[in-house]
Amino acid sequence: MGYFTVRNQASSRFEEKKSIFVGNVKRVYTESDAKKFINTVREQNPKAAHNVYAYVAGEKMNIQRCSDDREPQGTAGIPVLEVIKKKKLTDIVVVVTRYFGGVLLGKSGLIKAYSKSVALSIDKAKVVERVKGSPIDISVAYENLGKLQYFLEQKSIPIENIKYADKVQLSINCVLEDVDPLINEIIDATNGKCELIVGDEEFYFKIDNALVKE
Repeated sequence: MGYFTVRNQASSRFEEKKSIFVGNVKRVYTESDAKKFINTVREQNPKAAHNVYAYVAGEKMNIQRCSDDREPQGTAGIPVLEVIKKKKLTDIVVVVTRYFGGVLLGKSGLIKAYSKSVALSIDKAKVVERVKGSPIDISVAYENLGKLQYFLEQKSIPIENIKYADKVQLSINCVLEDVDPLINEIIDATNGKCELIVGDEEFYFKIDNALVKE
């Protein structure tokens, strides 16, 4: 099984009662990387009133941190963190920078504004499932190529590469837990007239049924 994170780094910006809220989101894999990103955003916004942040890391969301950065307690960092948790995302850091416009928003107004900022940023970054998988190289005789292509098409498995030599060489990517049963199905589909090599496991983004390298 995989988990959900953001695919891209992204930002959003909106105005609420003369205050400007700028949200920045990035995928990170360690607490150290999250802190580096937070510091980078702070350095880029030296005149901002607040740089509120929250981050979640680990496949089981075991690392969770947030900061109100001088906003009233519970009005900023926790709302940002709660949006991340409700979307069940991990390996993500969000920094919401506020340029104060002179008008107080009140507790509920702050919670709404910070929640909106992180939600907008995450939408722009695109939520994606990150899964472990392996590449599979398949060598098949020409007379069995059609059967194999039909089988892969029916399974909605895209062919990553194909080369024509003495035999046809194809490459596909497969979710780790599906590798063994898929191999058996490929052998059946080609009447055993194929050779398969399973590569090392690595992480992919799962988009529809395709596994895309990061």
